[in-house]
Amino acid sequence: MRSEFMGWGMKGSRPEQATLTRDTDMARTEDTRAVIEAMVDGLNDHRIDDIGEFFAEGFQWFGNQGCGTKRGLREFQNNWQRPFQAAFSDKVCIDEARLFMGEWAAAFGRQEATHSGEFLGIAPTGRRVEIRYMDFWKVIDGKIVDNWVSVDFAHVAAQLGVDLFQGHGWEAFDRGERKPPQPEQR
Repeated sequence: MRSEFMGWGMKGSRPEQATLTRDTDMARTEDTRAVIEAMVDGLNDHRIDDIGEFFAEGFQWFGNQGCGTKRGLREFQNNWQRPFQAAFSDKVCIDEARLFMGEWAAAFGRQEATHSGEFLGIAPTGRRVEIRYMDFWKVIDGKIVDNWVSVDFAHVAAQLGVDLFQGHGWEAFDRGERKPPQPEQR
């Protein structure tokens, strides 16, 4: 981060914002909606081998820590879809909200699934879990070319009896178990 952005009050110059969506073509909104809605149906049908109907061959999937980054359709299929479906069966994807803007789309929601395979080193429990997520997609020429994803693996692990934060998660502040630290006064 550049030094002029550091410090309290962020006085002076500002970082440029929303550069990826600056030239959005709003006329593409309905086309984008159709691709995303069909893709979610495909995921709910547990499709893997033919998911290229929705994703460009060179598409990029940018996941949060624990999920990884997938470069290309094959890497997405082999390093995300297959391991995910091996760990979680009987899954259904439920987008709770979707937004569409030109070639961009976003959603948040949950997957409900059975923990039927190893996940983060946790042996299968057979428990039903909720897997919360957020997705941001870019669609070009009828295919998803980029996908930014955040999947709440810590929430899943907690449902399986594992606290990835070992008692140091900030939920302890919410429960009144720990006092939240305060920034130094300047």
